[in-house]
Amino acid sequence: MMTGETAPDRTVLGLTGKDALTFLQGLVSNDLRPLETASGIVWAALLTPQGKYLADFFVVRLPDDRLLIDIATRLAGDTLRRLTMYRLRADVQIAPTGLHVLRGLGQPPEGALPDPRHPALGWRAWSETPGTDPSIDWDAIRVANLIPESGVELIPDDSYILEQGFERLHGVDFRKGCYVGQEVTARMKHKTELRKGLVRVVVEGAAPVGTEILDSAGKPVGTLFTQSGGTGLAQLRFERAVGVLQAGHARLRMA
Repeated sequence: MMTGETAPDRTVLGLTGKDALTFLQGLVSNDLRPLETASGIVWAALLTPQGKYLADFFVVRLPDDRLLIDIATRLAGDTLRRLTMYRLRADVQIAPTGLHVLRGLGQPPEGALPDPRHPALGWRAWSETPGTDPSIDWDAIRVANLIPESGVELIPDDSYILEQGFERLHGVDFRKGCYVGQEVTARMKHKTELRKGLVRVVVEGAAPVGTEILDSAGKPVGTLFTQSGGTGLAQLRFERAVGVLQAGHARLRMA
């Protein structure tokens, strides 16, 4: 039996039909062509036509050729409805599988695949039976390695994936061709300089996720998100994030 801790906040969708990969290839931010001929895992985002984030998920091809979408449960319903709307006449069927997402660090079990975002995130696997109770401090790993989380730092209809580090985390491909939101994303990459983005900050005190960050003059400069061990992830306007900042009762400075 496969071992690993259960990721309780994930849902697994299954894809069938001869057009399944081609269908997704025209929608998501990353290149899925490596999955045409071999098992593997790709992290990608679904965007609005205006380039804003809607959802992120892993597209997985297992050694037995099953195609899966591993997605945050909070985003699964809306994403399934949106993909169904885009399907039109494509030969693709998408439905919940009931599989459990397992994850862990260290030596991966047979059938597991490395998390493509960052080596510190270990491996992922998909099983008909649940794993052990969660025990790994994934928030600490994410903060240490500047990795956003679905529905926390990554906010539907608000976030832009380049500001959230998708290029550094292997979640976007600029050579794959067209997908929904591609034009805006490419323009942000090639024609503009990012003025805000996800950064790591030192946190003295604590504040709820989503607390507005103010500069010394009391003007908004960003938002504080996940915190762990005296550091946190924040979305900041770079040119205004100087000196000591305030988020509720917490004091912040750049890490």
